[in-house]
Amino acid sequence: MKLKKVMALALAGALSVGMLAGCGGSSSSSDSGSTASNKNLKELTFVIASRDEFMSSLEQAMSSEAEKLGYKIVTQDAINDAAKQIQYLETCANSGQEAAICLMVDAEAAQSLVDAAGDMKLVFVNRPPTDLHVLDAENVCYVGSDEDTSGYYQGEYLAQYFKDKGQNEIKYLMVQGTLGQVSTTKRSAGVLKAFEDNGITATEASAPLVADYDRPTAQEMIQPLLSSGTKFDCIIANNDAMALGCVEACKDVGIDIDFPIVGIDCTKDGAQAVEEGSLAMTVFQNPVGQGRGAVIAAMNMINGDAVNKGMEEYALDDSGKSYSDSIAWVPFEPVTKDNVADYM
Repeated sequence: MKLKKVMALALAGALSVGMLAGCGGSSSSSDSGSTASNKNLKELTFVIASRDEFMSSLEQAMSSEAEKLGYKIVTQDAINDAAKQIQYLETCANSGQEAAICLMVDAEAAQSLVDAAGDMKLVFVNRPPTDLHVLDAENVCYVGSDEDTSGYYQGEYLAQYFKDKGQNEIKYLMVQGTLGQVSTTKRSAGVLKAFEDNGITATEASAPLVADYDRPTAQEMIQPLLSSGTKFDCIIANNDAMALGCVEACKDVGIDIDFPIVGIDCTKDGAQAVEEGSLAMTVFQNPVGQGRGAVIAAMNMINGDAVNKGMEEYALDDSGKSYSDSIAWVPFEPVTKDNVADYM
């Protein structure tokens, strides 16, 4: 494990707990014995959009960090229903909870979620609001990773890969997540920007495939293209799950993977695939950092402190916008076979 990850975990254990109350009716929870000075306040609600491999890792990391701080995370799963998220936040606010964490179903609905939270502090995690002006460091903040950099790391890797082969023109297959999500838009744009910046002329081998970040969907959607003999130089997926679906599709149709397939998130399965060579690279998105950061940011807002107090390794946004002090960035990190052991 990288030194900075170890330091982050140690720092989290040293922080004191703010005043966080919970709301009932959880769909799942992580219980722990309290080590906090106020044992009457043990719960913090996490309203999640739905579960996939990465989001489950984030949820578990959040629960683990919360346990060290003396309280438990109570998770409400909206099952991709934006209206349910609003209802859950209203219930929490009406019950007197001081803060909640939300991983949004619909980034366009951020203002409705802020309205539902009322006077309760609200932390958006992982998926930023489409309109960042809803953020206010005193009451509403965002903790996550800058998606402008995730796809760019993919593009930088691929650009160097093809330059080393003496190739400046390529055709690619793009497998995208859910259309309209900020992560999908920025991850897709970032890789193409990196191609442009590094002198690679990249054209689509086919229209992008929209697989909604789902492994079986990606496997099913790309298989006809592979079977038809479509010519391409690489496969670019917006996350590891879809990249691994493409790997499985190649195996299904008997294609040797002698071209790069790249993903994002560095899930357990993604890291294993990089080590084995079926994925050329991935980009680490830090669920421990995001989960831990969301919990600490909630406490900081309650206590009137800077959003990233106690986790200064996660810098505040430096764009100079009105919402800059409301965003704590948890860095993405490129992962290849050379360094994948640090992430396993």
